[in-house]
Amino acid sequence: MELTAVLTPAEEGGYIALNPETGTTTQGETVEEAVDNLKEATALYLSEFPTPIPGHPVVT
Repeated sequence: MELTAVLTPAEEGGYIALNPETGTTTQGETVEEAVDNLKEATALYLSEFPTPIPGHPVVT
């Protein structure tokens, strides 16, 4: 399953990471940390609320 990660710089430093398909959001001091945290948060969300996500997302 492919999901989207949207990263934006946080005002206080670091990055905010969002997965728009599930709505999970997290943060990290580095891009790598933010992505790792998002993977963990999204996996926990999907284990609690399994959601079939059809097709491939498009990032614009």
